[in-house]
Amino acid sequence: MKVVLLLGSEKDSAYADKIVEALNVVHIKTEQHIASAHKEAGKLLKILKKYESESVIYVTIAGRSNALSGFVAGNTGKVTIACPPFADKLDMLVNIQSTLQMPSNVPVMTVLEPGNVALAIKRITELAI
Repeated sequence: MKVVLLLGSEKDSAYADKIVEALNVVHIKTEQHIASAHKEAGKLLKILKKYESESVIYVTIAGRSNALSGFVAGNTGKVTIACPPFADKLDMLVNIQSTLQMPSNVPVMTVLEPGNVALAIKRITELAI
């Protein structure tokens, strides 16, 4: 089992690093890609196809106008966890809805802290054993 981090932008890299650090603590391997759901849908579909036959969990990292999480959950049968980066509490209040509100049959789980993402994934993988 590995975790594939999908970043909506290069600007999300520092936040992704925090998630990778937390996953390293619980000994979970990661891979990382950058692809905007708004601007690079074709690239994103190719990334999802690459992991189609593998056992992966996706962690999506996109904040403002987060289409990435829903796009991934809607185009794959894999677990998708959104962990959006926010500059501050005001940014979170303004932008959290784009992560929380998903259409039917688009199961995105939202976890707001990198450490909690790692613990949730550890527990999910332990269930699979």
